[in-house]
Amino acid sequence: MARMILPAERDPRLITARRGGTLSDTDHHLLALWAAGCAEHVLHYFDRVRPEDSRPREAIDAAHAWVRGEMRMGDARKAAFASNAAAREVSDAARFAAFAAGQAAAVAHVAAHDLGAAAYAIRAARAAAHEKEADAAAVAECRWQRDQLPSAIRDLVIDDQRQRNNICWGVFTC
Repeated sequence: MARMILPAERDPRLITARRGGTLSDTDHHLLALWAAGCAEHVLHYFDRVRPEDSRPREAIDAAHAWVRGEMRMGDARKAAFASNAAAREVSDAARFAAFAAGQAAAVAHVAAHDLGAAAYAIRAARAAAHEKEADAAAVAECRWQRDQLPSAIRDLVIDDQRQRNNICWGVFTC
């Protein structure tokens, strides 16, 4: 089962302004797109094992659709649950890739799931690599993710990675 990687106390910078935080809708959308990109970058690990199972792809697509205003948050959340169910049916890199996709779709519901997508993607890259190359693969994935960060949310995400690294398996050490 996936471990909860959300903080006990929510950061107001990752709560939308209409819910009492300081996160703008624009930045919330950027977080969702970045998370979807992180998940999509490792989706091939799942697709290799279960090419007929579209649930993780549908979760990533749901994140994009939510950002475009074409999907309600509740439907994106359902896609996240479906991707997480797909993850529980596989192992190793495929499992982490499907969890990354589920986390990406869940950003529509809770912006802080963005780091879940990134952390699971890093775990997927590590799990897919040969043992001697696992650390390098994880660092390369983390660096790739940071290179994808839009400047508007870069400082927020990197600070959040620093704060939550200990509950995200220590993967944000690039």
